[in-house]
Amino acid sequence: MNQQLGKIYAKLFAHFGAQNWWPHNSGAFEIIVGAILTQNTAWTNVERALANLRRAKMLAPARLHRVSRARLAQLIRPSGYFNLKAKKLHAFTEFLFAQHRGSIARLFKRDIETLRAELLAVYGIGPETADSIILYAAHKPIFVVDAYTQRVFARLGLAREHAAYAELQSFFMDHLPRDEKLFNEYHALIVMLGKNICRKTKPRCGACPLREICPTARADQIENLTTRQF
Repeated sequence: MNQQLGKIYAKLFAHFGAQNWWPHNSGAFEIIVGAILTQNTAWTNVERALANLRRAKMLAPARLHRVSRARLAQLIRPSGYFNLKAKKLHAFTEFLFAQHRGSIARLFKRDIETLRAELLAVYGIGPETADSIILYAAHKPIFVVDAYTQRVFARLGLAREHAAYAELQSFFMDHLPRDEKLFNEYHALIVMLGKNICRKTKPRCGACPLREICPTARADQIENLTTRQF
């Protein structure tokens, strides 16, 4: 493991502990649905939508494939953009039945490159969603990048502020062991940091476990000291 990335991981793990993403009782199809529903919304909203689907016994490919778009939209309403997300979920099940006879197991037999290309060809599935499905549902080693990753590593001085998804993903994939559990935990820890401490506005640099190695935190500390002196 790259020494710097290893040090960051160790500090985050010591601070936050194991995150264990996703819930252990979630099946592969539920994780896929969750990965699509979590686009542009908070996870708490997704949990409410998944609970609705669970109560309606819709968390199975065949059931979700047959349900009407209007009914599906109402069930996932808590996740926001529910009409659009209903269309995306149906696009996925249409792909699954057309290409893999409705079998998640058949889909996941693909190697990572082929699986990713197939997922990206489905309406409504972009790189982050595709990689979340591959990592969390298929349990294959690919690093998921999101806005938190970009913000945290730009502030650490390890990535360009507006680095492309592929560029930032390659940074991790090229310098970390290809280990699904490591990628899972690392991404979850970055999300915890970005959500709770390294926030977009008013970051809590004083509470950050990476403050000693973060140039942005050091600059903030110097600015605060200078302000106090005057």
